[in-house]
Amino acid sequence: MSIVTIRNVEFINNPARFSDVYRFCVTFECIAPLKDDLEWKLIYVSSPGDEDLDQELDDCLVGPVPTGVNSFEFAGSPPDPSKIPAEDVLGVAALILTGSYKEQEFVRVGYYQNTEYDNEEMKETPPARIMFERLVREISAKPRVTRFQIKWDVAPPTLEQASAGAATSAAVPSANDLDDGMEVDNKASS
Repeated sequence: MSIVTIRNVEFINNPARFSDVYRFCVTFECIAPLKDDLEWKLIYVSSPGDEDLDQELDDCLVGPVPTGVNSFEFAGSPPDPSKIPAEDVLGVAALILTGSYKEQEFVRVGYYQNTEYDNEEMKETPPARIMFERLVREISAKPRVTRFQIKWDVAPPTLEQASAGAATSAAVPSANDLDDGMEVDNKASS
């Protein structure tokens, strides 16, 4: 059982210029207080076949994490254009948000990002040299969520504790209630 469950990821600036900072709000639920911080990373994947080209755009620590629904805003740098092969700049790339606890990844939320020129003429006839200042990006609304089983150092609440808490707190919608289009994989870590 996961102690932390992502409820929503909302991109604040979508669509945006390719060179703009990524800004988004992450909402998650924690069913037991955590002793250590959660680590979140934002990764840009321009070439799925070459992991060496992945760019970690930013990371942040969130904690202490109390029981309940929590949220934070995350701002991540744009990708470094010099590290993207010219043939991979335009079109589809991946943007991945990972959540880890004590260096164990427990969730990965992946999005497709489409990058194109900001006007029809350049879309139809792209210039020979890529003009990054004219590129815009749009992040898909349907994420792909993969959950991993990890060793949490806290125990989930017992049935009696959960029942007592339910009497004093409002109902929290599940991730399925928030976005029916979200694809979810559950995997056990090795």
